[in-house]
Amino acid sequence: MNLGVWLRRQAQTAGDRPALYCGTDLVADYARFDATASRIAGWLTGQGVQPGDRIGIFMKNCPEYLMMLYGIWYAGAAAVPINAKLHGREVAYILENSGARLLFVSPELAASVRAAAPGMACVEVAADTMTGMQRHAPVAEPAAVAPTDLAWLFYTSGTTGKPKGVRITHRMLMGMALTYLADVDEVSAEDHALYAAPMSHGAGLYNLMHVLRGAAHVCPASLGFDEAEIFDLAEHFGRVHMFCAPTMVTRMTTIAKRDGRTGRGLRTIVYGGGPMYVADILEAVDHFGPIFVQIYGQGECPMAITALPRHDVIGRDHPRWRERLASVGRAQSGIELRIGDAAGNPLPAGETGEIMVRGDIVMPGYWQNPEASEQALRDGWLMTGDMGLLDADGYLTLQDRSKDLIISGGSNVYPREVEEVLLQHPEVQEVSVVGRAHADWGEEVVAFVVGTATPEALNQLCNEQIARFKRPKAYYHVPELPKNNYGKVLKTQLREDLAKLP
Repeated sequence: MNLGVWLRRQAQTAGDRPALYCGTDLVADYARFDATASRIAGWLTGQGVQPGDRIGIFMKNCPEYLMMLYGIWYAGAAAVPINAKLHGREVAYILENSGARLLFVSPELAASVRAAAPGMACVEVAADTMTGMQRHAPVAEPAAVAPTDLAWLFYTSGTTGKPKGVRITHRMLMGMALTYLADVDEVSAEDHALYAAPMSHGAGLYNLMHVLRGAAHVCPASLGFDEAEIFDLAEHFGRVHMFCAPTMVTRMTTIAKRDGRTGRGLRTIVYGGGPMYVADILEAVDHFGPIFVQIYGQGECPMAITALPRHDVIGRDHPRWRERLASVGRAQSGIELRIGDAAGNPLPAGETGEIMVRGDIVMPGYWQNPEASEQALRDGWLMTGDMGLLDADGYLTLQDRSKDLIISGGSNVYPREVEEVLLQHPEVQEVSVVGRAHADWGEEVVAFVVGTATPEALNQLCNEQIARFKRPKAYYHVPELPKNNYGKVLKTQLREDLAKLP
């Protein structure tokens, strides 16, 4: 079944219900939301778009984002949402790799894409564009698709530094949404989903259960994350749901305590996408109350591996409540969870191994990358690359992240990608990138460099090729990198050395 059917049903049964807001301004009710998506699909069909084609979305958070997303689905095509923070070169690679037919882009982001991908058909989503699309005949109904058809092509970097396209199907997203209602939180028509985290990622995926229940969708007028604006919108609307990276939660707590804001109107904050320190969530709960739920997922199993419900976040009666609060919860209903050894054999409770996941919410594989798919999927199990342990009650605690992933402000940074850019400088012989703890962002990127290139020159190189949040915040020049007998850089030792530096 096409995901768009959920929007069509809301339009049929409650078309006058408010659907899309920009700030406090109502942009569309469900009837208009559906009609606009239908006409966008008609426009796409008129451009020659066929079912199964990929359509890019490179936009900041705005109501039109959801209109474009559902228009793509109504046409039977697949969306390729792209993080609005990315550099034009990074966007160009994703568009080329996905074979996208065209790109919907925010006007202020269009120049960078046109410079990096001059052959791409870019459609700037502005008032005149929307007016033009509204003139096209609507499709009669969302196109028929198979459950295994591609709905969302999510690009996540791997250890090679090149982004991989995660194939997310209609079945996967439906399973994610229904599992959310079973394990994470209930949603009603009186709720408001507030999009302060990028809609190209988990926050955007969470539109589905809110469309299913007929809730409203609110995009901040700033098109981004601003603590004071969030508190104002929560007070205005009430019953607000948000998805936040842990760093966003800590920033909201800090600002709320500083400015005397209570968070009135915030009903649920689902946090995930990075480690949340126990001290930080305790402080947040003490200030905002019982509004927090934690989830753990990956693009390959979107938002749906485990959940720590609010009663576990606020509960203090269990003798191991602190250990549970430090965990990421128990397996969600739509998947099987296992801790495996190096060969994938199950390990008993309490032993650390690789986190393995199986179920209908797990990806069928990466886009046009059979080698990576074979490495990630073993006998139906997704090998997450994350290390953890399960206790006797089924609570999963993350021990470490393999692949040396850095999570800064809720955004993933893969060291190899940054290293490959820095190594292009002729005065860099070797380089190794690691994460350093940061009070506001969780982690920040730093680089150990063998060579004489100046920080200014390396910053300029990074600015030309990758997003600013991936650029190292510090460079440490060293005579050599520590290595093992096989020549592999010992990043563990680099992190230890980093902890000793001022």
